[in-house]
Amino acid sequence: MSVRDREEFLAAVHVGVLGVVDPRGVRAPLLVPVWYGYQPGGEVIVETGRDTIKAQLISATGRFSLCVQDESAPYRYVSVEGPVVGTDDPVSISTHAALAHRYLDAPTAAAYLEANQHQLVEDVVLRMRPQHWRTADFSAFAAEFGS
Repeated sequence: MSVRDREEFLAAVHVGVLGVVDPRGVRAPLLVPVWYGYQPGGEVIVETGRDTIKAQLISATGRFSLCVQDESAPYRYVSVEGPVVGTDDPVSISTHAALAHRYLDAPTAAAYLEANQHQLVEDVVLRMRPQHWRTADFSAFAAEFGS
C-alpha cells in the first residue's frame, strides 16, 4: 500500500489487535482486541485500564504493535509498531467519548459512556508513534482470479 492508502486504512474504523511482548520472555506476546484512534500522520491512541496486564507490559517495554484488517475479500491489513510517546493519565472525557462514538452509534455510545464513567478515573490513554509499517492489499492478486 502507498503511504496515503495505509494511513487512510488505519484511520478507518476497525477493531485492532494490540500486541506487546512479555519482557521477561516467559510467555508469548500478549495479543488483545482493542478500540483505537488514529488520524493520518498522527499517533495511534489506545485506552486501557491503568492496572491491566496490557498496560503493565507496555509500560515495561515502552512500545506496542497494532494490526487491523479487512476480513472480506479482497483482504487487506495494516500493522504498525512503535514507541509509546505519551500517556494521558487519567483519560480525558473528550478522548473517551471520541473512541466510544467512533465505534458505536450515538444512542449506544451515550449509554456506554454513562455506564462506564469509572473508566475516566481507572483508564489511561497510550500514544504510540508508528515507526514500522507492514501492509498488504490483495486486490490485485484477487483481480487475476476475477471473472
